[in-house]
Amino acid sequence: MFGNYLIGLREGLEASLVVCILIAYLVKTGNQRRLPPVWAGVGMAVAFSLAFGALLQFGSSTLTFQAKEALGGGLSILSVALVTWMVFWMRRTARHLKTELHGKLDAALAVGTGALVVTSFLAVGREGLETSLFIWTAVQATGDGVRPLVGALLGLATSVVLGWLFYRGALKINLAKFFRWTGAMLVVVAAGVLAYGIHDLQEADFLPGLSSLAFDVSATIPPDSWYGTLLKGVFNFQPDPTVMQTVVWAAYVVPVMGLFLLPERPKQPAATTAPA
Repeated sequence: MFGNYLIGLREGLEASLVVCILIAYLVKTGNQRRLPPVWAGVGMAVAFSLAFGALLQFGSSTLTFQAKEALGGGLSILSVALVTWMVFWMRRTARHLKTELHGKLDAALAVGTGALVVTSFLAVGREGLETSLFIWTAVQATGDGVRPLVGALLGLATSVVLGWLFYRGALKINLAKFFRWTGAMLVVVAAGVLAYGIHDLQEADFLPGLSSLAFDVSATIPPDSWYGTLLKGVFNFQPDPTVMQTVVWAAYVVPVMGLFLLPERPKQPAATTAPA
């Protein structure tokens, strides 16, 4: 549940910040009449994300067990790739997000109403699609359709409140540090989702090694105990992973976490040519 709260909070906060920046810029530049197209794009992005999640849920329910496991495993790997790209992208652009969005909005204002709709739709829709995909794969991994959804909804609700407080100027935090620490936690969550994706592909007979367990601590950490449920909900922990799951988990989390926590190199100032 915590992992889904975290993804809902991060993705929702990114979308909320984007909307706040777009609206604040339009208001400050005297373009309040251009607000309806922005809100229309936001609404279309939310509707599209919900439709995508519904398609994943109801479309997969008609598949055979093997096909469903293969689909779940493939989408788990895809969602991990998207989340990994997202945390590195936000780490790199958090300080310059406002400037980047202002430039896109100026270009959209010059083109017309349709460009404003497309700009807001793309800015919010990307976050929505990533959220829908990651939550769906988490639901498949945990086998619990309620708590992951509740966690994600709580995270999204928190992000909306934080976005409103940002817009009102009542809340000021270091966004670079916020996205850095939440990104590090998401790397661990994504590693668990990746391991479950590998297990799904093994159950679908796409990968070998389903019966080769790395360890089995089910007696010490029963899956139905409160602490087993907590570990599963937070880290997607499995008490009896296969050897391939364990190797893939370590092969992902060690280098990705190391690269993510590396300090950013300061940009070198542009060289100036001395006058003749």
